[in-house]
Formats: sequence, C-alpha cells, structure tokens
Amino acid sequence: MSAEHLRPGAGCAGPGSTPPPVVPEHRQPTGEPDRRAAPHGAAARGPEPPRPSGGAGASGRVGPVDGAGRADGAGPSDGVGMSGAPGQSGGARAPEGPGSSDGVRRADEAAPFDGLSRAVGPRPSDAEARPAVAAPRSATGQADPVRPGQVPEEPERLARAALTRIAEPGDELVGKWLAVHGACAVVAALSGSGPPLSGAGERRWAGLRLRAARARPHADLAAIAASGGRFVCPEDPEWPRQLDDLGHARPFGLWLRGEPSLRLWALRSVAVVGARACTEYGAHCAAALGAGLAEHGWTVVSGAAYGVDAAAHRGALAVRGPTAGVLACGADVAYPPGNQELIRAVGERGLLIAELPPGDHPTRSRFVLRNRVIAALTRGTVVVEAALRSGALVTARRALGLGRQLMGMPGPVTSGLSQGVHELLRGEATVVTDADEVIEQVGMVGELAPERRAPSVPRDALSPGAARVLEALPGRGAAELARIACSAAVPPDEVRARLHELRALGFVERDGECWQLTASGKGHPIG
Repeated sequence: MSAEHLRPGAGCAGPGSTPPPVVPEHRQPTGEPDRRAAPHGAAARGPEPPRPSGGAGASGRVGPVDGAGRADGAGPSDGVGMSGAPGQSGGARAPEGPGSSDGVRRADEAAPFDGLSRAVGPRPSDAEARPAVAAPRSATGQADPVRPGQVPEEPERLARAALTRIAEPGDELVGKWLAVHGACAVVAALSGSGPPLSGAGERRWAGLRLRAARARPHADLAAIAASGGRFVCPEDPEWPRQLDDLGHARPFGLWLRGEPSLRLWALRSVAVVGARACTEYGAHCAAALGAGLAEHGWTVVSGAAYGVDAAAHRGALAVRGPTAGVLACGADVAYPPGNQELIRAVGERGLLIAELPPGDHPTRSRFVLRNRVIAALTRGTVVVEAALRSGALVTARRALGLGRQLMGMPGPVTSGLSQGVHELLRGEATVVTDADEVIEQVGMVGELAPERRAPSVPRDALSPGAARVLEALPGRGAAELARIACSAAVPPDEVRARLHELRALGFVERDGECWQLTASGKGHPIG
C-alpha cells in the first residue's frame, strides 16, 4: 500500500471524495451485469462516468442505482474486499451460470465481518443517502462530550474503537503508526490488502490483520452504550491530557462507565496500590487513606483488585467520596469475581475505566500494562504493603518515570509484605502515614499537613524555677523545706514560694512542716 493510501484522508472517506470508477462490464446473456472489481488504485484515475438509468433488459443496460451506490437487486455492502483498495465496499457477487462471468469476487465485496471499513468512513454515496450522525464539534474544533448511552459514529472514533480490539494496550508500534498516519489510515491498512506498515514483521502483521478481520467497532460501541457507558478518544474534551505523557504507549481510547467527567476527576487524583494478599494492618491503612483523601475531595484511583485496592475503594465509598477503578478487562466485566459488588458500586457512584473493549477478559500481561494508566492518570502514587516482587512496584516505577510523586506507607520491619515499600522508601519515595501528608505532597502550594505535636501535660506549663523545685522533692515520703532547698540549690525563701505555687496547681501537699508529692503527682492543667 502506497503512502497515498495511508494518509488520513485516504482512510476516512467522506462527502466530496472521489468514488471509484467502474470497469466496463461483461454482460451475461440474461442481461445481468458482471460486477467485477476495479483494479487496486484505480480510484486515482478520476470519477465514475455517468451510467444510463433504466431496468436491465436484453440490451444489457444497468438498472437504477440506489442511494448507496448499488444496482437494483444487489445485496447489502458493508465489508472490505481482500483484493481491493482499503475502505471500498460494494454489492453482492454476481450469480454464476451458463454464459456468466468467471465468478471473480468484487474487490469491494464484503468479507464476513462487521464492516470494519465503515470505521474509516462511509462511501460518498452512503453519506448522501443518509444523514450524518457524527457527533457535533464545538467552536474549538473538538468533539462535543460523548454522553453515556450515546452511540457515536465518527470515523476517527470507530477506528480507535477497532484498534482497542486489534492491538494490545500500550502497543508502541501501533502508537507510532497512529502518530504518523492517523487512526483511520491505520485501520484501513490493517483491513485492506496493501503491504505491511513499516516496522511490523510478517508474523506480527498477519496477527494484526487477523484481529482486524474480527473487529466489530459498531457492536462494541453499542454494547458500552447499552450499559450506560461511553468511549472517549484523545480528541475529546473529557480526555485527561496527562495520559499524553505516555507517548506512543498512550491508550488508543478509554471505555468508561459512570457519570462523572474523567478529566475533571483526574485533575485531583491519587493512586493507592498494594498487595492483593494484604494483612489486616494493610487493609486498615488503605481504607483509612482512601476515606481521608475522598473527604478532602481527592479521587482515589486503584485497580479494583483484592486486598489494598479493594480497601482503598471501600474507604472512599464509605464517605461517599470520588473513586475510580482502572480495569485490566472490559468495562462491563466484573473481575475479580469476588469483587463484583464492589465494582458495581464503583461504576454506579464513581468511574470504571478500561482500555479493552466490552467483553474482553484480563491476562497476566494486561494487569501489568494497566498499571501504566494508573500511574499516568494521577498526581501521585501511594504504595501500601508490597513484597519485593509485587505488581504494585511496577506502578511505582512508572510513576517515578513519569515525574509523579511516589509515596510509601511503612509497615513492620518483620513483615515480608512491607519489604517492597521499605525498598522504595530507601530510594526516591516519601514516607506518608495519612491523607494529610499525601495531600501535602501532591496538592497545591499551601496545602500543608497540620503540624504534629505530642500531647501536652500540666508539667509542661511550669516555669523553670517551679519545675526545678518539683524535681527536688523525694519520690516517696515527705521532706523539710531546708532539705528541698539544698537538693534544688535554690534559696529557702524562693523554695517556699515555689512550693505554695505547686500546691495551688495540685502537684504537692503539706504534711506538718514537711512537703510531699500528691497521690497522683501530676497536677492539673493551668487555667
């Protein structure tokens, strides 16, 4: 496939583009036209010459052409031919019989999948036959927000939806193709018969082509809309721009479930991650941290997994605060099954985020790839309990690489589940113990944690002279004034004055001519 076919305009056909020409027909004895394919690349030779109208008869004239570019009697055409130009689509194969054509399939004849070519734009005749359904654009040129339950059909959105099923999340080679050619042209190349795009080996290209043949972007968009969700692209106002820091590993798009705006929630968000098999201490710390962050208006982002992830989500939900779960499967799949109710609650009261299309299930590699989205989406990451080989450390290293704040909550030095956290704390991570300290790290200037002080006791309020006399009294029994003055190295007159002061405060009592500590010896608060 030439560079001409890979430019964005070549992948997304629309009104005003040049339709492919028609090869002169070999007519059958019955008058039925032989629908042969135009040679690949023939679209560049100019527009199709006008056809005479009228029914097909003995003269071999072609019947009327409908608004979709099909002759009367032709079947529906929404597929991609494997031998024609990508993006073309056409009618049914001509019937074979005595004296008929040699039965060659049209280049634009449908392969047996969902019409992936429609993901790169309707044919000119299709656009004329039905009203456009693309989402409106705002004054800034960006697509208006996609509302939950809406089924958009813009070519760019359809192409990106198809890519979430064709390529694995974070595929940097496909990300490079997107940056150079655009989503429509990439899907057109993958669903057409042209040569591989640069950088892909033969086996990998064949695998991508096989996946492209099975992609159903319209069905996926309809499925997420039926569940009340939406598909968000980088061109949308709702797209969080911090995800662009991932470069070519940026998600092709995100499947969302939940009412809140992802971009607004991500502006003040913190990731809380850790061990799945956490201890009671780790679960308590994660829940308290999630609740504290949510109470301060921060979105708690985690992976909806067992252990620390689930505890952080539950803590935020307990105070009716914002929380978002980033899944390693489709947004309509509750995984792990034991967290089904939790995931449902997050989807109803928060946000569920997925790179994979509806119905896709997780794999080990997808959990690791999911972690990069958690790290990039948030301002900082807090690790609560993690062993030396924990997947939470992958998120932590990603956060450091992206320039995000990395924090760790220390645990018992005897716990193997805290060794990974302690290793981070020996490096570039910051020690935090509660939500206030986390907000001090990731918040705006002036969002400082309150100053911590030890609890005060009445003895702290004593003057230096009174404290010196109090220390001179014996721990048991009573002592005369002269003995106390000697022990304190203070003149007797001053000792007498300090003893009466201490008596008023409840520290000492008089026993005849002697003085002794009260039963508690602690006094009572001044004032």
